[in-house]
Amino acid sequence: MNPALSSGAATEPVLEPAPEPVIRSAGQSAVEAAVLDAVELAADPELEARFAESAHRILADLVGGGAALGWVEPPSRDEVAELLGHVVSAARAGDAALRVACLDRRLVGLGYWLRYARPTHRPHADLEKIAVDASAHGRGVGRALTAALINDAREAGIEVLTLDARGDNTNALRLYRSLGFTEYGRLPDFVAVGQHRYDKVFCMLDFRRRQRS
Repeated sequence: MNPALSSGAATEPVLEPAPEPVIRSAGQSAVEAAVLDAVELAADPELEARFAESAHRILADLVGGGAALGWVEPPSRDEVAELLGHVVSAARAGDAALRVACLDRRLVGLGYWLRYARPTHRPHADLEKIAVDASAHGRGVGRALTAALINDAREAGIEVLTLDARGDNTNALRLYRSLGFTEYGRLPDFVAVGQHRYDKVFCMLDFRRRQRS
């Protein structure tokens, strides 16, 4: 989302592996941000040891700056650690996918989807969060994370990948549309942040449509 990433394009998404985003700082040569899955993260003990703390920093900073990530106040370290522990456990069971983006071995973004728990909804999953460090906004990290998670869902046999986003999160919604998500509904003035109210926008990516074509 920008700030941080949390839709209706009729075209099918491009589901081939996304190229690594190239990140360039002023006066520096281009460097690549690596997008890793949960297995690759676990295979790097140094990155894994710093993961929860780095993820907390990114999420707390973004929420503190007003990002639409599901919290009104910045989450605590324990809250983020518990959330990530749940996602990692679900990924090991085949019920989730986690992706992280690293630049010079520093975490700059993360995202995940979770399979629906209700038995009648088990073929489907929800893309719950995409978050990118403010220092890496506008450099393709959110797109790379989202595209990788879309590929993970397709390879896992997910039939429909859903998401919801706050209506004023226009950059995120534009990104999701460009990757093939379509809007299927919205609740007007549903999200409450203090005295402000925002639409809750629901989007979907139906992999079955591609299979039938």
